[in-house]
Amino acid sequence: MSCAPGNERDATTTHALLWWLDGDEHLSLPAREAIGDQHTVVLVSAASAWEIATKVRIGKLAGAIHVIEHLLDILDSQDFFHLPVSLEHARRAGLMPGVHRDPFDRMLIAQAQIEGLILVSNETLFDSFGVARGW
Repeated sequence: MSCAPGNERDATTTHALLWWLDGDEHLSLPAREAIGDQHTVVLVSAASAWEIATKVRIGKLAGAIHVIEHLLDILDSQDFFHLPVSLEHARRAGLMPGVHRDPFDRMLIAQAQIEGLILVSNETLFDSFGVARGW
């Protein structure tokens, strides 16, 4: 998920999206305020849908089955926008240097880099990839 106040756009990671939807207090107060601001443009990557669906299928996120089954309606009800994965996003994620091997995170990082988004995440490892990170 990405979000941005005013003319800025931010990208939020899958855990931030799920914490937002669950009202989980693991989501930082600044992140909750930014996502909840009516002037914030929130983008949810197709990579997050892929990650949730994969983890539901393998039993790592069994509690998110409702979310993945109704994701489009849930995102629409939150006034969140979809961020598709482009060929350029895929190329950048695949060629990205570094030791971070999670394909979902690599895609979110590539999308944030290309689209000039602020990535909403508690993952400090993302800072080493030169993306703006809000938390």
